Amino acid sequence: MSDEAAPGHVRVRLDLSYDGTDFSGWAKQAGGRRTVQGEIEDALRTVTRSGETTYELTVAGRTDAGVHARGQVAHVDLPEPVWEEHREKLLKRLAGRLPKDVRVWSLEEAPAGFNARFSAIWRRYAYRVTDNPGGVDPLLRGHVLWHDWPLDVDAMNEAARRLLGEHDFAAYCKRREGATTIRTLQELSLVRGADGVVTATVRADAFCHNMVRSLIGALLFVGDGHRGAEWPGKVLAAGVRDSAVHVVRPHGLTLEEVGYPADELLAARNLEARNRRTLPGAGCC
Repeated sequence: MSDEAAPGHVRVRLDLSYDGTDFSGWAKQAGGRRTVQGEIEDALRTVTRSGETTYELTVAGRTDAGVHARGQVAHVDLPEPVWEEHREKLLKRLAGRLPKDVRVWSLEEAPAGFNARFSAIWRRYAYRVTDNPGGVDPLLRGHVLWHDWPLDVDAMNEAARRLLGEHDFAAYCKRREGATTIRTLQELSLVRGADGVVTATVRADAFCHNMVRSLIGALLFVGDGHRGAEWPGKVLAAGVRDSAVHVVRPHGLTLEEVGYPADELLAARNLEARNRRTLPGAGCC
């Protein structure tokens, strides 16, 4: 995965959003399942009249089935003649071709060294849940989880503070062969809005698979009194999956924003992001 477009190509940054309800996640899959990547790549091929040629997207964060995005970022490398011919009308043409549950908001030539995935310095998610005894507002049902126990947000925030910083989040991740589970959790906080919906803000340099939904699952157990505020930290320190930590349903989760460094720092960030991480003091034996 190069940090520069191939000769004769232009790297284009896309800012986009989607309602994940009817998607089988971001990434293309076999078997004809509907995905965000598949829809956008098909639309790009159609509006640029590129025949059988597929322009493959690289994304900042692959979202799972049912997860939404308000501030997703991707890049695509287009041949220079294609970009020059279509750049002025490409956004509007995509709006006319894409289904209504995915929108591309901007298309612009990316700075040198930009890589939507490896250049990112943080991703910010929001998870929304309500403990209203009557359930979820029907107009929000696709974006808010109903938890049928009263939630103590102060206790949840106390537990959340103990998880901040750089740790091995193996206890909160679905392991993938060869992938590290060391992450820096920069923010984890919860606020109850005037409508009673509790919004958790979760920001980290990167996330491993199921990390956000597992963290929220642990905090909900604290909020409803089934566990003390110290419990999520103990699970983290143990470093192994705890059967009591539930991966909450995906529909409450939204990727809100992706952060990038200044253009002159992109190359250094790409290199750093590709390095396999270890915790300070970790040895070989």
